[in-house]
Amino acid sequence: MIVDSDSFLENVIGDYQMDSGLGPGAIVGTARINNQPVTLITNDARAINPRFRRVVYAGVIGLEEAYKMATAIFWTIASDHKKSLGEKRPIVLIVDTPGNGAGKLEEVLGIYNATGAYQLALAEARKMGHPVVATIIGRAISGGFLCHGMQADHILSLSKEFGTMIHVMPLTSIAKIIKTDIKRLEELAKTNPVFAAGVDFFYRLGGVEEIIRIEDLRQAIIRHIDAVREAKVAGQSEKLGPWGRGLLGAERDGRKTRLLVINRICEEFEAIAPKYLSI
Repeated sequence: MIVDSDSFLENVIGDYQMDSGLGPGAIVGTARINNQPVTLITNDARAINPRFRRVVYAGVIGLEEAYKMATAIFWTIASDHKKSLGEKRPIVLIVDTPGNGAGKLEEVLGIYNATGAYQLALAEARKMGHPVVATIIGRAISGGFLCHGMQADHILSLSKEFGTMIHVMPLTSIAKIIKTDIKRLEELAKTNPVFAAGVDFFYRLGGVEEIIRIEDLRQAIIRHIDAVREAKVAGQSEKLGPWGRGLLGAERDGRKTRLLVINRICEEFEAIAPKYLSI
């Protein structure tokens, strides 16, 4: 439905070949979309990692999966490092994850190093000029979404009629952390997007660039790849990625204060930066 027919090469990126036994919950490789090469990264919501069966299943992104995804991004950067800004291959993320697999073994082995490496890889790819477009087709929840999606230039989502769900933390957990009655939060969630879960509220917050229908999926991805590339070539990267979502949130009346805070932090940094950057 997304890539050109018979164009997907799993575990192959440029001259690099991925170990096929690593991270079965992550599907990575090279494909063509509209006859242009792209790196495709998705999580398999039906796969189980036999080495981490207790926590890596049903779309959970575990230790191996995050490292595999990060490696695919770094290989993409390496493969295109001599190409011009307008020639960098796009990176397409397909998102359907309930979170990270954070059992005791995964904690000891360093799952947050793995997920952090994936976030860093995507941020590096964005800064190197690769258009990064994420599309939510199911769940985009908690730490899984933070590493697999949130660092994209543009985030798209199927509409809620397809069962999509976006949230960082359920209201029950928020109530415990901020010591507020759950009924109060449930009332706030009816009107305030900061407390609510779901595609429509996340759109208001600027977190989703566009809500689409499944039949429009391929063309929407192509359109946003072109839009992101055009912005980067024009030197308008501030309109993309996490910074761009801050601007969108203000425009859509979902997060009025965030932009004020960002600007204040920038002002304070610029006031003291020369003193420390010269050391």
